[in-house]
Amino acid sequence: MHTSRLSSWALILYAASAPAIRAQVAGSTTLGVSISQISEVALGWSARRQILGRAVFNEKNEKIGTVDDLIIAPDKALSYAIIGAGGFVGLGRHDVAIPVNQFEERNGKLVLNGATRDAIKALPPFEYGQGGR
Repeated sequence: MHTSRLSSWALILYAASAPAIRAQVAGSTTLGVSISQISEVALGWSARRQILGRAVFNEKNEKIGTVDDLIIAPDKALSYAIIGAGGFVGLGRHDVAIPVNQFEERNGKLVLNGATRDAIKALPPFEYGQGGR
């Protein structure tokens, strides 16, 4: 069993056996996660470990870019992956925003069906707003 999965299961077992504990509260704002939410957190993905920096391929197994960032919409829903395409050592680089629902994970790889390097380069470049990077 993979180590991160083992620790995830340990958290779930701990949460299931732990006495009922209330979430941390400061004033009227709940801080942290409740015991009922711990299993949801433990089974979620780590953007840093599992998504950021990963190569993106098309259905022909051609590398078309790399996931450089994730953009979270104002409603707190994950909306877009920023894909860095082209360039060498930062020169000629072209970042684009791709809706996350267009990606699939297939055989351990992030796949963007129908994408090519030329198609990615033809998309409008993504630029961070004032509050961005």
